[in-house]
Amino acid sequence: MLTEAQAWRVLRTVPDPEIPVISVCELGIVREVRVDGDAATVVVTPTYSGCPATEVIAQTIRAALHEAGADTVCVETKLSPAWTTDWIEADAAARLKAYGIVPPGRAESAVAQPIRFMPKPLECPRCGSRRTARLSTFGSTACKALWRCEECREPFEEFKPL
Repeated sequence: MLTEAQAWRVLRTVPDPEIPVISVCELGIVREVRVDGDAATVVVTPTYSGCPATEVIAQTIRAALHEAGADTVCVETKLSPAWTTDWIEADAAARLKAYGIVPPGRAESAVAQPIRFMPKPLECPRCGSRRTARLSTFGSTACKALWRCEECREPFEEFKPL
């Protein structure tokens, strides 16, 4: 029989399919875990409602908890409140940067920021230069933007604050 604490420990090992250096828990999309006997329910909030990885995440969660001893695993999607980058665990930011994705700033502080038609340059996660340019508002997924460093010429993505 699986306990709630064991279920959380297992979920902390389930990598995000698009960013495998952080777990679905570190990404902040696992909102709740309930265990009742041999059944587990996991409530997730995707990074945005059209996230293409949502079903893969649910399948991976089910497989991990089945392997850990749960007979029945239900994954519920909860869209409200909407996911925010503020839910990403602080220690995951360094792994995002090492992976080549600029970690997001705090979304709560972004609310008070003036509207910018030209984005502020980001620090390149590879060489540290601030001579960077946004190439596209959307990167490999809608929650990321595509940038290029003008120093090392390497492309990189930014996890947009939401």
